[in-house]
Amino acid sequence: MQTLGERIAYYRRAANMTQAELAEACSVTAQAVSKWENDLTAPDISLIPKLAELFHITTDELLGVPKRTVAAVDPAKVDMSKILFRVRVLSKEGDKVNVNLPLALAELLLSDGAMSSKLFGSKGDALKSIDFAQIVALVRQGAMGKLVEVDSADGDKVEVWVE
Repeated sequence: MQTLGERIAYYRRAANMTQAELAEACSVTAQAVSKWENDLTAPDISLIPKLAELFHITTDELLGVPKRTVAAVDPAKVDMSKILFRVRVLSKEGDKVNVNLPLALAELLLSDGAMSSKLFGSKGDALKSIDFAQIVALVRQGAMGKLVEVDSADGDKVEVWVE
């Protein structure tokens, strides 16, 4: 299991940043970044969201929280009227769009591609490659959790969850 320092070093390198560049972006010294990466110290808790933003990851990813996986449930034991369909769009410009809908309403609205562009505007371009009818069919068969994660070539990110 990686330490926080190892993850910071990994994501800094993945972002093609030097320790000095990361230090400047966080208003600390390059020596402080070196100490983080060598697990001698840890960044101040207030810097965790900034680091995650700089690396284009979530704070959970930075902190090493395991990603949720898709789970299968018995659809006969689940009240489908209580299932929430969550779509999150994060643009490279920093725009965030979150839509949380009951499954039945999501099925009606998102089955029509034109409606998804009305819900998400131009930020929904990455949604065009997602077959929402297929996702709903999977949910009706018992799939739950994070079902889709798309990173577009433009730098936008789309996540689809069902809970």
